[in-house]
Order: sequence, then structure tokens, then C-alpha cells
Amino acid sequence: MGNKDAVGPWSTGFCDCFSDCSSCCLTLWCPCVSFGRIAEIADRGTTSCCANGTLFCMLAGFTTHLVSLYACIYRTKLRRLHGIEGNQCADCLVSCLCPHLSICQQYRELQARGFDVSAGWDGNVQMNSRGVTAAPAVQGGMSR
Repeated sequence: MGNKDAVGPWSTGFCDCFSDCSSCCLTLWCPCVSFGRIAEIADRGTTSCCANGTLFCMLAGFTTHLVSLYACIYRTKLRRLHGIEGNQCADCLVSCLCPHLSICQQYRELQARGFDVSAGWDGNVQMNSRGVTAAPAVQGGMSR
């Protein structure tokens, strides 16, 4: 049973790592960094890349089951935020069986949606708010 709010598939296939070699290499050698960047954007800046990446690394040091569950949570969150087809069972399967490919796909998805994943949430907000020269007008003005 898929997400009833889904609007479409992932922008790239699960094994399309060669379409973006830089994120593929980053995820291969430093999955905690890739994951931390994804999680920060999925959390809309309420958590940091560093905190999520550190937790990912610590969980990976204990057992692959914990880190896979953590990665599954964020894959599901990202999929739901962006209306991507799928379900939580599939998210858990790919996060457990092929965590690096799953993280790469999420990274590419954010890039395809216009995010500069390396800039984090605040960097993307700043980039998207450039050109604003004045604060928005307040309806009714200020009064005492």
C-alpha cells in the first residue's frame, strides 16, 4: 500500500549513482556526512548536519540494525515530505540491504528538487530569499 498523498516516483533510479559521482563518492567514503546533510534538510533546519551525522556514525559503530533503522526513518520522512511514491516497508528494506544506495538516491532527489545539499537548510533558505529588498508589509500597520 503506497502513500496516498504520493504525486510521483523518485527523480532518479535506485542504482543511478553514476549520474552524480560526487555524491556517490561522498556517500561511499563518508556516509555520515551525506546522511547528516539529508537529515538537516528533511528536518528543515531543526537539527544540524553535524548532530545527525555524528549519531549516524555512532549507531553504525554499534550495529548495522540501528543505523539502518535511523536511515529508514529519514528516507520515509523525505519521501513523505516530497510526495514520492513508496511505503515504509520498502524504505526499511532498501535502508537495511543497500544503505549507501538509499542515501545516494535521497541526496540526488534533494538536488533534483533544487536544494544545494552541501549548503544545509539555512544556506538554502538564504539562497532562496536573495533579492528580497524589504520586509513584507504588515496588514493594518502598528498601533498602541
